[in-house]
Amino acid sequence: MNWRIALNGAVLVVAISGAAALNAVAADSQAQEVTTKFVANDAKSVLASIKVENEYKTGYKRSLFIHWSDLDGNGCDTREEVLKRDSISKPQIDPYRCYVVAGDWYSKYDGKNLSDRGDVDIDHVVALKEAWDSGAWSWTESQRKAYANDMTDSRTLIAVTDRVNRSKGERDPSNWMPPLRSYWCTFLGDWISVKARWGLSMDQSEFGRVKNLLNSDCSGLTVAGWSAAPVSVSAPATTTTTGSAVSTSAPNATSAPNATTPAKTTTETSTTSTTAAPGAVTKDIYPGSYCAPVDALGTFKGATYICSKTDAKGSPYAGGRARWRKATN
Repeated sequence: MNWRIALNGAVLVVAISGAAALNAVAADSQAQEVTTKFVANDAKSVLASIKVENEYKTGYKRSLFIHWSDLDGNGCDTREEVLKRDSISKPQIDPYRCYVVAGDWYSKYDGKNLSDRGDVDIDHVVALKEAWDSGAWSWTESQRKAYANDMTDSRTLIAVTDRVNRSKGERDPSNWMPPLRSYWCTFLGDWISVKARWGLSMDQSEFGRVKNLLNSDCSGLTVAGWSAAPVSVSAPATTTTTGSAVSTSAPNATSAPNATTPAKTTTETSTTSTTAAPGAVTKDIYPGSYCAPVDALGTFKGATYICSKTDAKGSPYAGGRARWRKATN
């Protein structure tokens, strides 16, 4: 099989066998992980990689984004996962179901401390409708589901005060910024990162406001790097205008997955089947999700997984269906 490796903007294609691929993954998982990440970069350069075009304002329904799902099959839906992750104290969890009974949260949007989960909303930093208008209208259901439940980058979802989240609604930085002004630059960095990682566009007013803030209040802002989005997404074919040249160190997420992952693989992020060509290594699989064919290989956070109808102890999975489980030596 062929692996494409990005080196300073160039692409090196290396042919290796299926067995050699497994050995390479096991021998140097850290080096493999680097090829799926984009380095920290100046916020203005990342902004320049984002397309500027009119929004697509037709057909949005919230139900098109299946959210608060349990993508990794650990019994916790995404809302509970974020409540656990963002609690500043050790959260109390119902032992019989994944439900956060108690916790403490700090809302970065307004600087409020919260101790009642009923006062906490989980905000999509780039709202679902904003994502739809910016390119997600052309995505598949599985791509929208992956976005709506994205826990692979902490900038996508955040626990905040419910009333502040509702005041934000579907608005972008051109007409809404967090009440806590000291958080503005962090919010802008997160907004830019999510848009770039998922190949989403900006409209002219949004782009202009962000650019103005990067030239004033947030001059010199650097955004942290990110891994490739959990599914490959393609921007719709429309006429666009870019702010300036695309930075090679922070590429648009639309093209990035093809430059850093094995060719001709398919990755699903829900409980639907993930199919990989025999001998290929599928990156960024989700442990516990359904897969095909049996004995296919995948990776998650540098570890190797195998598509199997039995668990590590040899017990068959329910329904006779294959799932991704950690490969044993």
